[in-house]
Amino acid sequence: MSDPVRPPSTLQALARLGPFVRPARSRLIGSAVMALAASLVTLAIPQVLRFLVDGPLADRDVAAIGWAVGLVAVLGVLEAALYTARRLWIVKPATGVEIDLRRALYHKLQDLPVAFHDRWPSGQLLSRSMTDLGLIRRFIAFGLVYLVVNVITIVVGIVVLGFLNPLLAIVFAVCSIPLWINGFRFERRYHVVARRSQDQQGDLATLVEESVHGIRVLKAFGRGRTALKQFIEQAEQLRGTELEKARAVASIWLWLLLVPDVAFALCLLVGVWQASVGALTAGGLVAFFATATVLRFPLESIGFLLSMLFDTRAATDRLYEVFDEENAVADPEQPKRIAEAHGRLEFAGVRFAYPDAPDSPLLDGVDLVVEPGETMALVGLTGSGKTTMVELAGRLYDVTGGRVLLDGVDIRDLTRQELRTHVALAFEDATLFSASVRDNVLLGRPDAGEDALREALDIAQADFVLDLPQGLDTVIGEEGLSLSGGQRQRLALARAVAANPAVLVLDDPLSALDVDTEALVEAALRRVLTRTTALIVAHRPSTVQLADRVALLEDGRILAVGTHTELLATSERYRFVISSLEDEREAGQERQEVDA
Repeated sequence: MSDPVRPPSTLQALARLGPFVRPARSRLIGSAVMALAASLVTLAIPQVLRFLVDGPLADRDVAAIGWAVGLVAVLGVLEAALYTARRLWIVKPATGVEIDLRRALYHKLQDLPVAFHDRWPSGQLLSRSMTDLGLIRRFIAFGLVYLVVNVITIVVGIVVLGFLNPLLAIVFAVCSIPLWINGFRFERRYHVVARRSQDQQGDLATLVEESVHGIRVLKAFGRGRTALKQFIEQAEQLRGTELEKARAVASIWLWLLLVPDVAFALCLLVGVWQASVGALTAGGLVAFFATATVLRFPLESIGFLLSMLFDTRAATDRLYEVFDEENAVADPEQPKRIAEAHGRLEFAGVRFAYPDAPDSPLLDGVDLVVEPGETMALVGLTGSGKTTMVELAGRLYDVTGGRVLLDGVDIRDLTRQELRTHVALAFEDATLFSASVRDNVLLGRPDAGEDALREALDIAQADFVLDLPQGLDTVIGEEGLSLSGGQRQRLALARAVAANPAVLVLDDPLSALDVDTEALVEAALRRVLTRTTALIVAHRPSTVQLADRVALLEDGRILAVGTHTELLATSERYRFVISSLEDEREAGQERQEVDA
């Protein structure tokens, strides 16, 4: 049996941030140098005090006292100036690292396939892009610098204490050993709890997002109290984890506060005894305790710096869980080009199974050809795989067997960018963005002119946008929820038409329209469909009438292809499916009448 893979250490995990931190490396080093210089200036002040007590004060030399006091003031001002300069020096590069990480994460999320987003809760991705990146920025700007500087300061301070009085330095150093022992214990305990806390924050963000987006459903079914109960349960779990974190931090702080006090007491006892026997001067004793006092903050800061370190380690692990995801739907190394797309779309022996059910293919050997300029309607009962075929045509997923070809070229041999300039999709569940009407419609072809925009709106019967407060420049609310379902669907259809693709793939784009509007849209669509290849998933018999031919999909295979009239005459199964669509249409009309 092979040994389990050991997780990377904290330093190894944080080292993965190197490519992002490298551009700010010189600023980070400069910041650390300034902070270290400020700490060394602080350590120099007790040496001036030693000189002051043993010299000018003992000799009552007023002039020398003035110079010594002035030197202390100068060192204090220099320390403050160095701390201020350090902060100003590091702020910009630290935020630069954060924006580079955020940019890389967003690019990765955009690049990853739909299968990844099906699997990952949106709240987990949101917490990584906001909370975790904020933790990393703060650690780079502050925690990393001071963790290094304070450790160096402690080492230098103990060396200085050794020069002042070796015996007292040994007592002080021995007393600090429990701090390091408990620091290592703290790492093992706190890392696990910090990771759990950040994951729970992501789960809670997902729950809030789902509740906000589904607020209409929750209100309609009176499930607000149930949602609140679930939220409270998860919030209480997070609270329990945060309390566990607080207890872990409190335990390390107990040692951080107790040990220096014990060390001070023992050093005071030994120091007074040494001074009484003449082994230590009064100035040396003052300098020792002043130096030890300077070291108190670096020692005490180790607690929150360690907690920041392990929070950042957990944030880095979570971030790289996304970065390490392999993209199964990637661009080819040597892509092919289609100079002028004619729009011949072919499914050749296509098989597809979702990753979580590889032994249950949804499509099992689909063969279908849509000729250039032809409109093909795809019909089938619910669950037959129609929407999956649409998604495969746009390469939102990759086939698990067979090929999808555009003008004879396997779409996997094209870059995704080029493929999606030739193939445009519109889905039944229309998604709009928090942008203007113009930007939403021209999403796939932002350089299109005003005429193309107006034509697309006219075809989709979306002229209602002209009556909005700012017309085409009206900003649509989040996901377009300020519009009705039919309005959103018409804008999504206009977006697909405005892209002017060689192949137009429509997944029941008219399901939310009333009968009259549907008839107007279908009449306008006929103009578009004369100049482009179209594959239309039809859930209504009226949509079938738009097509030149119809393909019947069932059990993952194409059972029959022909005109609507031919299939009605020759296929009993087709007649059954069409009658089922008629029943669904009548039920939909009854629901619209009741709503009206």
